[in-house]
Amino acid sequence: MRRVLAVSAVLVAAAAIAGCGGEGAEDGALVDVYVSAGLCAEARSELARAGGEAGSLRVRAVCLAAERRDGRLDLATVGANARRASEDSTAVAYLLPRDPEVARFATPILAAAEIPWITARSGETAMSRTLRAIESAANTSSSLRSAVSESLEPG
Repeated sequence: MRRVLAVSAVLVAAAAIAGCGGEGAEDGALVDVYVSAGLCAEARSELARAGGEAGSLRVRAVCLAAERRDGRLDLATVGANARRASEDSTAVAYLLPRDPEVARFATPILAAAEIPWITARSGETAMSRTLRAIESAANTSSSLRSAVSESLEPG
């Protein structure tokens, strides 16, 4: 069992290195932006207005399950959503709701995977900002995730 887990860990790490977490991104490559459920409709609309692209990259919004059920935080969903993004080598950003409880549990997972995140009230604003960051980072020779993260930092 340990051997299977070790092999799995190596494969996940190799996939991350080969993907957008590695050096640059090829023109026309598809990258994923993970979006919390409450921000998804607006984020998808903004992405559609942009033609589904940022610079030379194609962008897909991956809508996630709602983090709250009947007003209560569902930690299993928060963790599963963040892990899903962290296991995707093409993930370049994560759009979080302005919910400190969600952020408290999701951001450590995202930080470990070096996936930048935006906390926002509006999916439209968050996606617009993310698309600008991807576009400015797309032609870098460094990690696309790192370059997007730097572009998203207040400055």
